[in-house]
Amino acid sequence: MDNRKKCTKAVNTSFIFNACLPLIFVTGAAAAQSDAPSEGGRVIGQIFDRIEPVIETGLHGFFQLLGNQPIAFILLVLTLGTLIGKLNVKGVSLGSTAGTLLFGVVFSMIAEAAYGITYSIPGILSSFMLLLFMYALGLKVGPQFFSGLRKGGLAFIGIGIIVWALNWIICYVGAAWVGLAPGYATGLISGSYTITAILGVGQGALTSGAYAPPPGMTIEEIGANMAAAYAISYVLSSIGIILLIRYLPRIFGRDASADAKLAEADYSGGATHPVPGAPGALTIGFSPYDLRAFIVTHDSLVGRNLSQLTSEFPQVPILRVVRDGAVLALSAETVLARGDIVTVRANVHDLILQEGELIGPESDSPLARSVPLEVADVHVGSHVVSGKTLKDLASHGTGGVEVQALFRAGNEIPLGPDSIVTFGDVLRLTGPDIALKAAAKQLGGHVILPTMKSEVLYLALAMLAGYLVGIVTVNISGIPFSLGTSAGCILAGVGVSYFRSRNPEFGGPVHEGARSFLQDFGLNAFVAVLSANVGPKVITALGGDTILWLALIGTMGALLPPLIAFWVGIKFFGLNSIIADGATTGGRNSTPGLNAIIEESGSSVAAVPYPVSYALTTVLALIGGYLSMILS
Repeated sequence: MDNRKKCTKAVNTSFIFNACLPLIFVTGAAAAQSDAPSEGGRVIGQIFDRIEPVIETGLHGFFQLLGNQPIAFILLVLTLGTLIGKLNVKGVSLGSTAGTLLFGVVFSMIAEAAYGITYSIPGILSSFMLLLFMYALGLKVGPQFFSGLRKGGLAFIGIGIIVWALNWIICYVGAAWVGLAPGYATGLISGSYTITAILGVGQGALTSGAYAPPPGMTIEEIGANMAAAYAISYVLSSIGIILLIRYLPRIFGRDASADAKLAEADYSGGATHPVPGAPGALTIGFSPYDLRAFIVTHDSLVGRNLSQLTSEFPQVPILRVVRDGAVLALSAETVLARGDIVTVRANVHDLILQEGELIGPESDSPLARSVPLEVADVHVGSHVVSGKTLKDLASHGTGGVEVQALFRAGNEIPLGPDSIVTFGDVLRLTGPDIALKAAAKQLGGHVILPTMKSEVLYLALAMLAGYLVGIVTVNISGIPFSLGTSAGCILAGVGVSYFRSRNPEFGGPVHEGARSFLQDFGLNAFVAVLSANVGPKVITALGGDTILWLALIGTMGALLPPLIAFWVGIKFFGLNSIIADGATTGGRNSTPGLNAIIEESGSSVAAVPYPVSYALTTVLALIGGYLSMILS
């Protein structure tokens, strides 16, 4: 077979990749086949004839390896997808999720079309990765979720209904208008909505007898139609919706990053500090308090113990004493000597203007000044201190501890010396470890510090609870209704973070780096597995004019409803563009789309409305899929 025929065969099988290498030598090959071929053309043709079998054998081995080693396939498409996702052309980029999906589908299609290798990776892996993503996302937005419901619950529901209704109309009416056979409409709805369960609902309508095939058609043929429409529309809509959701704010002239910051401030309830348990909560920020070291030279301090000095100078506690190059073990009876270096923590202004005169000259001793400061949340568990002010507790800027924030029922309240502390409140403190522990003991709680340890216990229990709730199914007239495992796990994460904001001892802190890794890796690994399994189905659906209608209707059904719903959200409901985008992607059931707007805006606030519209449209989409099959 000559090079031209090989190129023709490649195009006919939609396998463009196989045609690329011959095209590199197209000039020389064409010359070699002409009436007066050039010497250069003959040489190039001979070179090609020799290297083609080697390339072909190597490529076959490469794709066979990916088929035999699915882990290698996942890691390769993750690598390439992330790389291409970072490319930015005039402000537009695919993002890692769309890039991973694209490479995965292309590789699986090449393997199927060129070498007859069908990739199939167990779906349990992708399902688990998706659930990890949803749970990690729930941890991020938990406290904001309930605030979001109060602020825009009806708007979120309205956006979800708009997306679902328009998708059903476009797919069902479009399939009927162009004369597509029964089954195609249901497959289009399933693929354009990226809800595979709709195929199951449609198949259930066939097998139960709720829909009788027309004369000359079998149930198997209708099922094949559904699968073909699903495969084509699924791939196109999966990539298209990621790009659309990512750039919806920009399309309508909005700045995603700026709007995200406004939304975060709006949905935080006016708080200036992250709530307990939230990412970034235990991060030391700016403070007017600082550590300083002074050499004891004044007679008023020499010979006095720490108990006496603490009583006389409560605002400037001594946290460390260095004598003759060694750190002393402190107690209430430790007596200061001339020449000791003492470490204190107080307002910098006071230290600069007064403490040198009260204690002695300042020292730059690293040993004295290397007292690590930490930030901690402490839950008030003592009824003895309940009802007292911060001034009464002598903890506002005293004892080496500064109160940064005060939270009640997960909400930040105004802070000042006269702020009243009640049982169940959470105080955010900064200071040395010894001072933090003393304050926690006084408040009847435990010190919750930042940690690099993995929190697995609550993750496993919460995800298990969310998963079990999600699989509960109620059948009404043959239509299964369930929350879904994805929605169950994101709500589990929301629940854990919500209760942790009220008591940080519930599960302890989760390091933001670990949570962010679960979110990013979980989704992209899910997409990598999904792409391997979907690619071969696309190959089987190719052929004839039908594919063009499936591509057109499926793409319109996937992208036009979110575009209109987003416009309604910002124009009629007056929503912030990022909140409207989150509600839209939830209404479209697109978890990768949600990740795209999170990447674009640099904020997770878009996830606040997502579960509301997601849960509603999951149910409506199943009902719509069932009706589309019955009405075919």
